[in-house]
Amino acid sequence: MTARLINEFKSTIKPTDHPYLTGAWTPSTKEYDAEDMTVIGEIPKDLSGVYIRNTENPLHEAIGVYHPFDGDGMLHAISFKDGKATYRNRFVRTEGFEAEQQAGQSLWAGVATNPAKSLREDGWGARGKMKDASSTDVVVHAGEIVSTFYMCGEGYLLDPYTLEPKGTAEWVPDHGVSAHPKVDPRTGEMMFFNYFKEPPYYNYGVVGPDKKLKHFVPIELPGARMPHDMTFTENYAIHIDLPLFWDAELLKRDIHSVTFHDSLPTRFGIIPRLGGANEIKWFEAAPTYVLHWVNAYEEGDEVVVDGYFQEDPDPAPLDWKDGDKRFGKLLANIDGCSFRPKLHRWRFNMRTGETREERLHDSIVEFGTMNQQFAGIKNRYVYSKTFVPGRFLFAGVTKHDLETGDATTLEFGEQRYGSEAPFAPRIGAQSEDDGYLVSFITDTKLDQSECIIVDAKDLEAGPVARIILPQRISSGTHATWASHDEIAPFRA
Repeated sequence: MTARLINEFKSTIKPTDHPYLTGAWTPSTKEYDAEDMTVIGEIPKDLSGVYIRNTENPLHEAIGVYHPFDGDGMLHAISFKDGKATYRNRFVRTEGFEAEQQAGQSLWAGVATNPAKSLREDGWGARGKMKDASSTDVVVHAGEIVSTFYMCGEGYLLDPYTLEPKGTAEWVPDHGVSAHPKVDPRTGEMMFFNYFKEPPYYNYGVVGPDKKLKHFVPIELPGARMPHDMTFTENYAIHIDLPLFWDAELLKRDIHSVTFHDSLPTRFGIIPRLGGANEIKWFEAAPTYVLHWVNAYEEGDEVVVDGYFQEDPDPAPLDWKDGDKRFGKLLANIDGCSFRPKLHRWRFNMRTGETREERLHDSIVEFGTMNQQFAGIKNRYVYSKTFVPGRFLFAGVTKHDLETGDATTLEFGEQRYGSEAPFAPRIGAQSEDDGYLVSFITDTKLDQSECIIVDAKDLEAGPVARIILPQRISSGTHATWASHDEIAPFRA
């Protein structure tokens, strides 16, 4: 292995048994470039592109209670070409990151702490006075990485190969951009939303392949909400009004207490992609919270939406055996098994206004990926993550066949925890599942991390290649794949 240490940062985090500062969530402090890494198996020569993962990676002792979603964004990218791989990782140089580096301490309180305890009066996020950590999501649009924060922030741009900072996106409106902007591979458009505590509470926008804002419209909601994702079809964008949100009376006193209002329906707002606010159609469905959608498409008069229905959006506190009991309730809200999310389908008839729902599979899974060439049109396969009970950690990946109902699972192994595994089409692919799944694995038993490549047609066969990384990396949330052919037109 040829690995070059680029930067090493000082951490002020005190020794702890916090479940999201130890084990697979132990933060990294080093930035590397690496090539000629040890490979177990063989990297496929028909795998061509770059896999990028965002991670929550704090450097400073938290103000109050640390929640993993507060960690600084650190991107890990591994690029494949001609059977070889190169790896890089870099912190996202957000304004908040740079300010805390200069101060040598945390300046903003996180999601589990009253924002009034922040040491600076300014800040970002739907709650206000938060740090935009840019640590939640990552996509590639118009040849550049767009790194985003779930509570809304600037939208940071980076080179997909070198991870060189490119500043912030000029199209980002007031109140920022939420995580989970969606890229249409056929038009090159990127759809996004933001949310905040003042009317109209929610906005929707579209960015063209020229990186210019081409459409922006407010979407009226009854009050402050906490959406996390959106989806789209060829002609529509689908937005959500979920019954899990801040208690309105407590919010008047600036207390951000999340409550599941089980007497309210889940509402879906379907709007033409470039439509006005007066064109949105609202549909009601069973109350739940949906963290992530998989895909949506049009079928006759219906808009079909697939995602993960949570059977318990407000779980009871976890009984932590090896940590402070105060974390129980706070961290129950990110434990995948506690939510009991299951793959689910909603059908909305645009002519009659009827809603139909059905469960697609009864396994507890979330964080689904698919072949993004089918985004917005009907797809057959979904790749969902399974969880470690009692922790926000990915234990494996399940392939769902939405036509037959069949499911096959690859478990990552004992003390091996994965990342979101996007689909990477094989060069010359002949079918929807003709390609690979790529994931980073953190092995706490061997104290190392690796990148695995799995044949998407045969998960149970295990990885066709394992690439040993120069350091053990921290766990995180979202990842993306972009082919070299997608990026090349923007690098002239």
